[in-house]
Formats: sequence, structure tokens, C-alpha cells
Amino acid sequence: MWDRSEGAKVANRMSKTIHHTMSPDYDAMELGEKAPDLSNEKLSPKPRTSRPDLQLQPRLTFEENLHPITSGLALYDASGSDGLVRNDRAISIGFRTLSIQISDSLRVSGPNDGKRTGKAGENDPNFFQQLTFHTITGQQLCQQLNVSPERGLDASVAARRLQRDGKNTIAQKRPQYLWKLLGYVFGGFCSILWVGVVIFFICWRPLSNPPSPTNLALAILVILVILLQASFSAFQDWSTGRVMNSILGLLPSECVALREGETIKMPASELVVGDIVVLSVGKKVPADIRIIEASDIRFDRAVLTGESEEIEGSVDSSDDNFLETKNIALMGTHVTNGHGKGVVVLTGGKTVMGRISKLTSNTKPKPTLIQQEITRFVRIIIILTVGLASAILLTWVGWLRRDHFAFINVVGMLNDVMGCVVAFIPEGMPIGVALTLSLIARRMKAVNVLPKSLSTVETLGCVNVICSDKTGTLTQNRMSVISAGFVDQEFAVDEYHIILAAAGSAAANAAQQMLHKASVLCNGATFDSASAHLPIFERAINGDATDGAVLRFAESVGPASSIRDANDQIFQIPFNSKNKWMLTMYAESPTASDEKRAGNLVFVKGAPDVLLPKCTSYWSGITGETKPFNAAARSELVARQEAWSRGGQRVILVCMRHYISNEAIGSEGYGDEIMQNCLQDLVIIGLLGIMDPPRPETARTVSDCRRAGCRVFMVTGDFGLTAAAIGRQVGIITRHGEPDSLSQVEWRLTEKGSRSDVNAGSDRIQSSLVLEGKDLLNMTNLHWNVVCRYEEIVFARTTPEQKLSIVNSFRERGSVVAVTGDGVNDAPALKAADVGIAIVTGSDVAIEASDLVLMGGFDSITDGIRLGRLVFQNLQKVIGYLLPAGSWSEIWPVILSVYFGVPLPLSSFLMIIICCFTDLFPCLSLIMEKEEFDLLTLPPRNHKRDHLINMKIYVHSYLFIGVMEAVIAHSMFFLYMWKHAGIPPRDLFFAFEKYADGFHGYTQEELINFNNTGQSVYFVALVILQWGNLLSIRNKRLSILQADPFSAKRRNPWLLLGALFAFVVAVFVTAVPGINSLFATAPVPIEFWLIPIPLALGILIMDEMRKLVVRCFPKGPLARIAW
Repeated sequence: MWDRSEGAKVANRMSKTIHHTMSPDYDAMELGEKAPDLSNEKLSPKPRTSRPDLQLQPRLTFEENLHPITSGLALYDASGSDGLVRNDRAISIGFRTLSIQISDSLRVSGPNDGKRTGKAGENDPNFFQQLTFHTITGQQLCQQLNVSPERGLDASVAARRLQRDGKNTIAQKRPQYLWKLLGYVFGGFCSILWVGVVIFFICWRPLSNPPSPTNLALAILVILVILLQASFSAFQDWSTGRVMNSILGLLPSECVALREGETIKMPASELVVGDIVVLSVGKKVPADIRIIEASDIRFDRAVLTGESEEIEGSVDSSDDNFLETKNIALMGTHVTNGHGKGVVVLTGGKTVMGRISKLTSNTKPKPTLIQQEITRFVRIIIILTVGLASAILLTWVGWLRRDHFAFINVVGMLNDVMGCVVAFIPEGMPIGVALTLSLIARRMKAVNVLPKSLSTVETLGCVNVICSDKTGTLTQNRMSVISAGFVDQEFAVDEYHIILAAAGSAAANAAQQMLHKASVLCNGATFDSASAHLPIFERAINGDATDGAVLRFAESVGPASSIRDANDQIFQIPFNSKNKWMLTMYAESPTASDEKRAGNLVFVKGAPDVLLPKCTSYWSGITGETKPFNAAARSELVARQEAWSRGGQRVILVCMRHYISNEAIGSEGYGDEIMQNCLQDLVIIGLLGIMDPPRPETARTVSDCRRAGCRVFMVTGDFGLTAAAIGRQVGIITRHGEPDSLSQVEWRLTEKGSRSDVNAGSDRIQSSLVLEGKDLLNMTNLHWNVVCRYEEIVFARTTPEQKLSIVNSFRERGSVVAVTGDGVNDAPALKAADVGIAIVTGSDVAIEASDLVLMGGFDSITDGIRLGRLVFQNLQKVIGYLLPAGSWSEIWPVILSVYFGVPLPLSSFLMIIICCFTDLFPCLSLIMEKEEFDLLTLPPRNHKRDHLINMKIYVHSYLFIGVMEAVIAHSMFFLYMWKHAGIPPRDLFFAFEKYADGFHGYTQEELINFNNTGQSVYFVALVILQWGNLLSIRNKRLSILQADPFSAKRRNPWLLLGALFAFVVAVFVTAVPGINSLFATAPVPIEFWLIPIPLALGILIMDEMRKLVVRCFPKGPLARIAW
């Protein structure tokens, strides 16, 4: 009997919560849902509860009806927003109110109240320990979720659940807008510019008496500069984010589910708890799913656990822990083998992936290579700036304050220090970089190359080894059977058609009929019903491309549907890249000779080299009888296989056998028995030769990659001869004669005597090499040192683990590796590579593991390499343009003023105008530059040695262009002072405080006006001189006569617009009276607008002469330091 004390507790709690019993929120049934017929269901009486005070004793006579009450207390289910399963639909009507009241009492007054409901339940650390989806039977679970495994949910029910529970998406990390804003405003150069703001404010008040409006205006101007930089940084993030979001929107996000009795494709985000989902190889699990049907299904949980070992899926529970059991497929993991069906139990943020996403939302992203390079440049500039500012401060403290205080007081010293800061920092560079990266991202999208991050673009320019999968990447993945044969006979496909189709099956012997039957039954592909009216070779295929080719071949001989309808499949092991075979099993009726035993008919299809050792007999195509598979038959079959493979065909061996199992079908040990025993004593039926033509663009792409300094290797699971044949067709193998094998690699080791010079850095081996997976098993590091030197390599018969090993071996020897692929077996290598490149038509797993997605053909990879190199070169051009005027030519006026007593030739205000306005827009025109020459002719960049800003660029910008601009601009300043004020340059040097009232007979006001005008002359000279730098910097090697900005090939109208904008700003700053009075500028005499023009042309000519010398003497001293 039921314990009375327990019953009293329940009754007391029920009485306290009676007002909840009519609440529709707690109703166990969805409105409009029809309860399933449970009359034939017998549930296990084993009670489960998370509340000991509600434990029901099994001595009750109605224990089977009460069990769902207790078990439901420990279950979570989206059929109620509280996450508790309401099992009253499985209880007789007389007890439903009791179950509702007990569930409600838990919500109201349970000791763990709030831990299992709503968001609080999601934060419960014991959340998954309390789940029991995996411990009950699949039929019980479907009843509790009110769903039929054969029919799925009704659309109306699914819509209500979706509205209540929300979409099946993981909430993205909410941007920390405050921290982002602080990073934009105080990061990079802005950090030191804020120091300038504070100093200018101090100089305005209280240090200046009366307050200086110029310093106040400068403080405000610097703040505007900071806001301008912050705005462009924010724009870069927004633009990049928009591109990345568009990429994510293009990635596959669909799943296959059962709704209203029909199998449909639907967005994974619209899945709800209770949906029946079909899982197949290569797809990503769209939610946390309880498996109710499984056929050799396996999962890769590396995305969650980091372990590469595959996890086998099963229908039965293998562990009490929800996270460890094999009958739960976790969201985000990948199906690597087999297929199955399951019911969704958790969605969105409630899934394991969702909860992990919350835990990792604060992970700091790793800076990209471009960001690292820019940070390095910023650090160098800030160190130099602080060093110069400190030198000026120490000079004032130790010398000028004592001997020339009237020349530079405290305010003057602070203005000079800030002039140094403003001068040396190229404030326009962050803006130029932001726009350059955004533009390149859009250009890549335009050529169907979608990077997941901008670092991928830059890294792609450094790649020197490309490991490519064959099927679907180098080839079209449009396979067709072109050869059919037996051990002792070979047919052209047309002949086989005539025998089985035209002449009727009666004309074919048993072997020929069996090959046709096996082609249909050992096949995982089906025709899409929507294309059934089309010709056979135009119909859409659901399934693997190889199976699709075999199915088209079989259908062209005779209808496949009639064969499938006449045979009942009871078991299947789909093809995978490890086993390299597929197995199907069909029920077989007892024969007349053995009426008591009914066996199973097994078909196996796969790689000949894997299946041949398991074969003991074969069907004779000539006699239609089975014969022993002796050495002569083996030699004949192997010769046929090799002949077909040399022609580029993928050879498939088709076998059969009869098998009687010991284990029950569907039991946990059944699959293990089949794997161990069923692949023995096989009977060879025949061979099929499948051709997958290369993509039209593949050969050209391989050639272009070679020109770019990238070695292109094939890494495939195909037979070695087939892979080598395709390699020759696409240009991966270009050498005449037979390629080297492992024996030649060992010979090279022997010749070298295993000396230390056998390493990856030695000269390349100008030969071809073909290695198979079995060869890789016996290779040591010394072998890899030799292999990594080969110019042309084909890796055949490789497993996913071996593909990963190949990538790591090349990376360990200094190569920057890109991997292209589209299949599940490519995913580990894609993830490990420096750049993983997936084809958009590939599997979800491959796209998920990749860094970059090719939306078009294989030739898009060369566009990606070009743009990766172009973005780096254009950024160098932008910085090379900014440094001469925006840094070098601005620091020298401060140095001359502080150390040589010259009146300041350039004010801080005009320095800021140069950096942020007159230089900014012309430099932005440089990011529109096209490639100067074919960038694929350059060797890949060494990202460890070749930096964005290097000593060559500093030498060119500072000591070549910068020196010319600084000398000319100072000459314009001194020319104006001598011509218009009559003050020769020798009198301006070491003038210090003498440049005051009475100097050369001028008043203080007149001297200030001369100095203001001289500063404006210096400013105008720099603006115009930069035009010459703009025209010269756009070409690193070519003459402007070879690549002018007007011809179609290198046309860039933005150059003229940028120069025009700079001119307008210069006129505005020097001619507007309000600007003149506020910022101490002055109108510039007309001759000083004209004199710098031929001098700018002179800078262009000087650089043209430098380029000419470099072109004529490419190994001379000038060429070695040329950027």
C-alpha cells in the first residue's frame, strides 16, 4: 500500500495549489492536439522522481497509471514552458487532475522552486543531470511529447510551440557597446591624442592669461579628429560584420524533418521540441535530439569535446549522464557516418551547445595578422613620438627654460611638445586602413570568395602549399558509369544495356542479372520525385554522387523501383571514408532445400583493394556460374582494375553473400556482429568504372597557383592510379614517365645517408610523387623531410586522419598550407590548415570547418590569392604616402624651432589639417588601385619576416621622399621670409627670443603676421608636393608612362578627385578670414601656389629615376633597399 505519511504530504500540497489546476498554462495537452491511443502501451513501472517526498511506492494496484506522474517530475519537455513533462495524457482520466496538481505544487512550493523553470532552470548547474529523455524508451518519449514517429508534428502544433518557445537559435553574444566605444575613442593613436587634448585645454586656461582661443580651438579640433577616427573604426567593424553576416546567411542552415507525414527540408531555426528529424552523413545536428532509429550512425563531437574520436550513436541508453549517453545527438556536432532518426528534446539556448555558448561568450578574440601588423606600427610610432616629446621636454627643462625662457615659456613648450606629437602621428592612417579592409571585403564578395574573417584574406596571400581534395573540388562531382565488367568479361556500358534492356533479361545470365540487382539494392541514392518526368541522366539525385551514378546506370538498364519494391531492406552500413565500402542486407525467404532457415542476402560495394582480400569466389560473366577466386582470376581482375584506373576511372567492386545472423536485428550487438563476420567469404559479382570529369577551370587554376609560387597537391581517398590519372589531366602531375613512390623516397634517404641536409629547406625535388595511405603508415620524420621537397605530389587512399597528418607535416616544416575540400572526410584537414577553403556546394561539416567559402568555381581561389596580396600592397602604399608629409616633414619644423631657434615654420593646427584632411582623401584614392602587375608572379609573402611596415618603407618615406619634401617646404618658408619680410635665413637661425619687437625693424604684430603667412606657405608647399608623391607611390616598379592613371588598365579617377579635395581644403584653411583669425593662418601669395607645382613634378621625376635604376639593375644596392 501507499505510505500514508507520503500521501498526506501530497494531499496537503494539492490542497494548497488547487487554484492552479484550471490554468491553461499547465494543461498537459496542446490546444487542438489529439491524444494518441495508448491502450496498447505498457510502460515500465520503475518510478523516477527528483522529489523524495513525492515518491510513489510500487505496491499500488494502479502503479502503471501512476508511474508517469512520478517519472514526469524528473523530465524536461518543451511541451510546457516550465520544462516539466506532463504525462497525464498517458494516465487514465480519473488520475489526470492529480498529476496536474502535483506538477503545479512543485512549481509553487517545491524546495527547488525556480531551478527547473524558465531561465532559472537554464542556469541550474545540475540541469543535465536531471534530464531523463535518454533513459526512457523512444515510444514513451514520443507519447510524452505527443508526436508520432511516423507522421511527425502537425504544422499548427509546431507553429504554437515555435511561438511559445522561440526559434531554435543560439543567442549571439551581445556586443559590449560601451567597451567598443571606449576602444574606438581611446585605442590606438587616440590614446596619445587625448593627452594633447588635455594639454591644449590647460594651455587655454589657466596657463594662458588672457585665455588663448587658439589653444581652445586646437583642443576641440583634436577631439573632432579623435571622433573622426573612432567613426571610421566603427564603420569598419560594422561593414565587416555586415559582410560576415551575409556569409553566415549563405551557409546551409536547413535540416530534414517529418511534418504531417511528409519528409521536408526546413530551416533548422524553426525546429521545435517534438519534431522528428532525419540525420544523414555530412550534416550538422540541428538541435539536441534523442535517437529513435539508427543505422551505423556516428558523430564527431570535436566541436564540443575537442576529441577527434568518433562517437557511435545508438537507440538504447549507454549512460545515465545525458552528456555521455550514445542515444543523444548534440546540437552542432556532425554526422560522420550512417543515418538515423530522432526526436528533438532541447532547442536553442537550452541545448548543450547553447549553454556552452553562454559560458564562452566572454572569450577574447585573437587579433588578426593585419591587426597585429597595425598594432606593431602604432607601437613603433608611439615610442618614437614619446621619445621625441621627452627629448623636447628635457631640452626645455635643462637649457631653454634657463637661457631662452622668453622664446619658449611653459605654454610654448607644451605647444611644441604637442606639435611633436601631432606631427609624428599619421592620424589619417587608421581611417585609410579601415576603408581599405572594407573595400577588399566587398571585392572578394564580388568574385564569389567569402572569407569568414579578414585575416583569411591576408593569410591567403602567404600560402605556398595547397592540398586539394579531388572529388567535387578538382572534378565536377558529376559521375557516370562508363565501364561494366566481371572477373572474366568486360562490357562497354552500351553493350550491357543491349543485353539486359534491348534483348530482355532472359538473354542475360545469372551474373549479369545479379550485377543489375546489386547496383539497385546496394545503393543509398534515390531519384527526386519532382524530376521523375525528366530523362534519366537529367534527374536530380538525393544521395552520394557515386551512388547516383550507379543508380542512373541501373535505371538505364531496367526500372530500379520494381527491384526495390520486391526486396525488404533490414540493415545498412553506409559508405564512409574509413571503411571505403557500403553494405546492405535484405530479408531472404527459406529455400526449398532448407525450409527451416531463412537467411539474409547481403550486398557489399566498395574499393577493390579493400574488398578483394575478403573474397573467395566470383560470378563468371561468361557462364553465369560461381567459381573459386584463385590466383589467375585475381590477376585478371587486378589487371582490369588497373587499366580502368589509368584511364581516370574510379573502380567499384560489387560483391554479395548469404548470411544468417546470431544477434537479433536492431539489437546493440547486431551491428558489431555484421562488422566482424559478414565481410568474409564474399562472392564477387562484378566491377563498375565511374568517370568524374575535371572542372573546366581546374587545369588553368592549378597553373596559376604554380605561377603564384604555390605547390598544388592532390589528397584523395581514391585509388592511386585513378588519382594519378586525374592529376595528369588537371596539371598537378606534369612530369613524363612514372611518378616516384615510397621506394624512391627511401632511395633518396639512402643516397643522403640520412645526413642533416635531408630537410624540407633543401632544394626542391623536380619530380612527381604518388603515395598511398598504406605508405604513410611507415613514414618517419626523415621520410617527410624528403616528401615535403617534392614539387608534385598525389596522396591517394588517404583517411581523414592521414589528411590531417599531411597538413601538419607540411606546416611543421615551414609551409603555409591551404586545404580545399567539400566532404566530411576533409573537415579535420580544413580545420588544421592555415586557410581552410570549402566549396559552397559541399557538406555542412566542411563549410563549418573552413575559413573561406568559394561560392563559384575552383578558379575563385586565384582571385582570393590576388586580393590577399593586393590588400597588403595597397596598405603599404597608403602608409608610404602618409609618412613623408604627415610625419617626417612635420617633425622637422618642431626640431628647427626648439634646437635652432627658428620661428616655428608649421603650426600644430596645420599639422592636423595635413594628417586628417589634405592627406586623407588622396590616400583613400590609393586603396582603389588595381594590381600594378600580375601579383601571381610574386612569391608568397613570409608573414614572419615581411612586415606591413619595414625598414625599406621607412627609408623610402623618410630618407628619400620625406627629405625632399621637408627641404623644399622649408625652402619655401625661408624664401617667403626673405622675399616678403627681407629677413635672410641666416638671421632666422638661432634667433630664439630675438625674434620679437624690433627684429629687423618690425613690430611684434608684423613679425607674427610674417610667421603665420610663412607657416601657411610651408603648408601649401607640402599639400602640392604630395601630389608628386601620390603619382609616384602608386607604382612600386613601373614607370608612370607604363601605368598612368588615365589608361583603361590602371585607370583611377579617384586620384584627381583626392588631389582636388586637398587643394580645396588648403584654399579654405588659408583664405577664410574666420579661420585666419582663430587658427593663426594667412592668405598665401600666388607665386607660392605655383612654385611647388614643378617641384612636385621633380619629386615624381626623382622617383622615376630611382625606379629606372632598380629595373635596370635588379640586383644592385639600390634595388636591395627599394620597397
